[in-house]
Amino acid sequence: MTYFKNKWVKRFGVSTAGILLVFFLLNQLFPLPQKIDYSPTVYDKKNNLIHAWLTPTEKWRFKTELGEISPLLKTTILAKEDRWFYWHPGVNPIAVVRALAKNLVRGRRTSGASTITMQVARLLYPAKRTVGNKIIEMFRALQLEWKYSKNEILQLYINLLPYGGNIEGVETASWLYFNKNPNHLSLAEITALTVIPNRPNSMVMGKNNPQIVSQRNRWLQKFLKMGVFSQTEIDDALAEPLTATTGRVPRLAPHLSQKLRALGVDVINTTLETNCQLKAEKITADYINGLRILNIRNAAVVVIDNSNNTVVGYVGSANFFDSTDAGQVNGAAAVRQPGSALKPILYGLCIDNGLITPKMTIGDVAVNYQGYVPENYDQRFNGFVSMDYALAHSLNIPAVKMLQQLGKDKLIATLSAANFDQIAKDEKKLGLSMILGGCGTTLEELTGLFAAFAHDGQYSRPIYTKNQAAGNATALISPAANYMLCQILSSINRPDFPINWQATENMPKIGWKTGTSYGRKDAWSIGFNKHYTIGVWVGNFSGQGIPELSGAQIATPLLFKLFNAIDYSSQSEQWFQKPNTCDTRMVCSETGQPPAEFCNNLVSDFFIPLVSPTAICTNKQLISVSPNEKISYCVECVPANGYKKKWYPNIGPDMEAYFVDNNMLFEKTPPHNADCQKLFHDNGPMIKSPDHQGEYFIGKNSPEPLQLVCKSTSEVSKVYWYINNNYYKTANPAEKVFFKPDEGINRISCTDDKGRTRTISIQVKYVDD
Repeated sequence: MTYFKNKWVKRFGVSTAGILLVFFLLNQLFPLPQKIDYSPTVYDKKNNLIHAWLTPTEKWRFKTELGEISPLLKTTILAKEDRWFYWHPGVNPIAVVRALAKNLVRGRRTSGASTITMQVARLLYPAKRTVGNKIIEMFRALQLEWKYSKNEILQLYINLLPYGGNIEGVETASWLYFNKNPNHLSLAEITALTVIPNRPNSMVMGKNNPQIVSQRNRWLQKFLKMGVFSQTEIDDALAEPLTATTGRVPRLAPHLSQKLRALGVDVINTTLETNCQLKAEKITADYINGLRILNIRNAAVVVIDNSNNTVVGYVGSANFFDSTDAGQVNGAAAVRQPGSALKPILYGLCIDNGLITPKMTIGDVAVNYQGYVPENYDQRFNGFVSMDYALAHSLNIPAVKMLQQLGKDKLIATLSAANFDQIAKDEKKLGLSMILGGCGTTLEELTGLFAAFAHDGQYSRPIYTKNQAAGNATALISPAANYMLCQILSSINRPDFPINWQATENMPKIGWKTGTSYGRKDAWSIGFNKHYTIGVWVGNFSGQGIPELSGAQIATPLLFKLFNAIDYSSQSEQWFQKPNTCDTRMVCSETGQPPAEFCNNLVSDFFIPLVSPTAICTNKQLISVSPNEKISYCVECVPANGYKKKWYPNIGPDMEAYFVDNNMLFEKTPPHNADCQKLFHDNGPMIKSPDHQGEYFIGKNSPEPLQLVCKSTSEVSKVYWYINNNYYKTANPAEKVFFKPDEGINRISCTDDKGRTRTISIQVKYVDD
């Protein structure tokens, strides 16, 4: 007896080993697919579907993650399809025997005994229902059980269920039929979705709803008999009408969706807020429609929620589907010239580096930095202007002067820390012109930069998806400098406030800065408050310049409309609080410096203790003059008696020339004592044109003369020009002189009537016209 028992055990073991060997061999020869293709899907902050694409095989198949399978959905499917799912190895032998018996007794196929795992195998490898294919199906089911967990198999089943045409998966059906996440489906809706896959081509949602309801109710009654759900739950489900139809896949935020699709994941959970996105898309499209008469055809918008630095609105163009105006170009990510939009961060850095305070003055007069001659937007000069005035009025020359003092490397380093990629790449190519738009930035970058102003000058990379790490904040400027900028940028008494803008009654308080690129190709307006930062770009993707295009009059109205809609009637008192590191002091109204004894008019100014300049005002200087005030004396030639002292304006040659050119009255220091023998080399004339060590190319056939321009102090009445050590001409200091240079090196000297001389050299080449 023991012999036969051992013999059968041995045979059973050998048979089992053989079966397993064959299974593993076949598993290697006929492996399961490594990857299931899903439709890339994009969801908003609240998990609402906003965009999707077809799979490579042209199917709508949205992926349901394991954690998204609700208990209700799981219970319903298991009750209907496979109550023993978690107990069998992929094939239910009891169900197989029962099905065979029924089919033999009735002489036809009435029961298939398919488990959920076998159905997944059939969905992966569709084939006619024959005995041979059924065996293959069982083998595939065993493969699935070997490779995946039970929950993963259930996930595959839910994702592969057919719903007619090219629609597959419960997630897909839930959005297309009910426009909701599967987690939000009712028992009646879930049951309806479970019956359609049995006859997907004859039960079409919206077309065969009565048949679907009939089958749904039949199964609901079965669930009641099975004790799966209570009488109340079943009654409520039976009473629920079915009004669903086959809808369309949403197409919100197409530019951002395409941008994030490059991440290569099936499910993209963004931080977008659908309500905000819809408003931004509608307002932008309507606004650009009104500008087409001016040949302005596109715009882009980025909206950041400052509470968590998430992007809640993203519009890449006025109309993604407009092929005429290149609507599929993503204007929010395109590199363009920013115009004056970078000036606030420059002034913030200058404040932190102790160069200036809001009320300190800068000379807005003609300057020349080795051939670079910046001009203001209106091609006019304003003389002395305060820093806050220069920023509010977006003056170019003061900005270039401050960048020259700060050093462009510090600005580039700050912008690189704020992820300005193109500026970081072009670091060695950039010059002073970058502060006026001579560089490349994107709307994404600029909006992220201005969001730092809402966080005490702390920059964090904007967040686009829920799984994106927030990252560490980088301090771009101090809280004190940041607060000063917020006060300046929130002023409405400025020229870039849009003309005839009336809808401000309920608009929240914001700070904003405009920019217009060279050639009027790009108009920018970036605004912020405690709640949101919104960036706007308006222009044409063709790069066509439009005379009417400007940040103030074209981009800012769209910015205001967006704030009105997105942050409507928010509390204006919710503004930024002055930090403890920012203090106030009284300063001279004419220079913005701490007052001297001669300063009569004082104003209040912000400053940073131990950082801001503390030099006393030098707006005036005490000069020794003759009793009739016709002659001035220096300490070397002042007489023992017969003179007096008087306060005179202390301005340099540039400002004196500006006052003279504009017929502005000022008390000029009397000419210096002609009998004084001391030479003042430090105050010699400044040669403004041509540029020292400059290289000039002149046409041979029509040579253009070069201009000689100098600046000198007030006591100078005549200057003498020399070319290559030969006398050329005598002129007034403000007079413009022209000459035709020789080819090669030209040495140019200017001597004033006090004997002081400046000399420069230039290189001249004559070329064919």
